[in-house]
Amino acid sequence: MKFGSIMAATALLTALGGPAHAEMTLRVADSLPANHFFTEQATRYWMSEVGRMTGGEVKFEHYPAQQLGKAADLLSLTLSGAVDIGYVVPSYVSDKLPLTSAAELPGSFDTSCQGTLAFWKLAQEGGLLATEEYEKVGARVLFAVVMPPYQIFLRQPIETVDSFQGRKLRTSSAGQDAIASKLGAVPVRITAPELYDALSRGTVDGMVFPTASALAYDVAGLVKSVTGNENFGTAVLTFMISESKWDSLTPEIQKAMSEAGDAATRRICAYADQAVASDLETIGAQGVEVVTFEAAEHAKMDDAKSEIGKEWAAQLDGLGVPGSKVLKAFQETVK
Repeated sequence: MKFGSIMAATALLTALGGPAHAEMTLRVADSLPANHFFTEQATRYWMSEVGRMTGGEVKFEHYPAQQLGKAADLLSLTLSGAVDIGYVVPSYVSDKLPLTSAAELPGSFDTSCQGTLAFWKLAQEGGLLATEEYEKVGARVLFAVVMPPYQIFLRQPIETVDSFQGRKLRTSSAGQDAIASKLGAVPVRITAPELYDALSRGTVDGMVFPTASALAYDVAGLVKSVTGNENFGTAVLTFMISESKWDSLTPEIQKAMSEAGDAATRRICAYADQAVASDLETIGAQGVEVVTFEAAEHAKMDDAKSEIGKEWAAQLDGLGVPGSKVLKAFQETVK
């Protein structure tokens, strides 16, 4: 009798539509401080929107600050399924994702939204970066930001372009390596979570870094000066999911993630652009000199930047990777 009652109840639920799908909980991992603006303005927003759009069917467990793995390991952890959705900085894994650096080269654009929306077009399904880079490693970009143009921070005063000569600068991409070298500095690859210790110990003299992250990682107080109006390249920040995990999701969940990702991407670049002036003001209030170069100094740096894109593309072309094709597509999309 009890069995029959259960069967009857099941039949009734089915007739009425029943529960659409079982709830799922996805693990989201990153290496950012919990108060980083990307977390506050994009990651939490995206998770909330996906939850809302799916009627609570999809829930998330968020693990910030390298709780589930180091910054450079999050791509492999995502692809292996150790995490479901991972924060991936392509320049930290440039051996696997070299073409994304097209969006990180010095002088490519003036605002975060210019760079972000151009990158986003190429990174979405069917886009050139999606087909030439992400699909080949088995990943998909869910949302992203191309940071506002990076500045140079120094533990010493900045007076002219020559102030960078011989200084060890933290960099995070091929483009930043190139501009540091052309300015006579020594590029040192260090992930953002490692930067505080590197500056404190004198492992580096400064960094090519965004103003917002200098505040989030609490490193602004370790330097004496920062440029305020330059473009020394940037970094692409993404959240990715493996194609195998994506394929396991229902079309309804995929649609919710895609729509929330587009909204989060547009939201975060607008926020980043709006925050640059106030970030510099906050950094200046900590006793850091904000240096604005005159036209002659600008010209020296523009000369240094002008050949970087061509050199980067030619190097990848020589390795059988379509650097020139991707760089041309990015530059045309920015316009």
